[in-house]
Amino acid sequence: MQDFRKLVVWRKAHAPTLEVFALSAAFAKPPYFGRLNQILRAAVSVPAILAEGAGRNGDREFRRFVRIALGSASELEYHLLLARDLGLIPGATHDRVSSAAGEVKRMLSGLAATLSKEPDADS
Repeated sequence: MQDFRKLVVWRKAHAPTLEVFALSAAFAKPPYFGRLNQILRAAVSVPAILAEGAGRNGDREFRRFVRIALGSASELEYHLLLARDLGLIPGATHDRVSSAAGEVKRMLSGLAATLSKEPDADS
């Protein structure tokens, strides 16, 4: 078990989440209310899943949560792309937040690979 706030990847994942919340006004009109819920859920799930995984015992469990967070980061990238294509967010905003999400995905992939190589402390 570890403090999730000390994980660099968690801090990197938290930043785009805050940006997505700041963008939420763009979705506050019909018919985009449902999109708002989806993009917020995807954005929040990445750092939340990392926090939950960090609180578990052993690398095997943590690795599973890292992989789930990786999927959520990909989902966030899609929602950002959709928001851009629907004209809800400017291209520059999409590029900035999507780039941050891509960096998080690379870090999560590296962390998952590292955890896969380490002998399981929980076995």
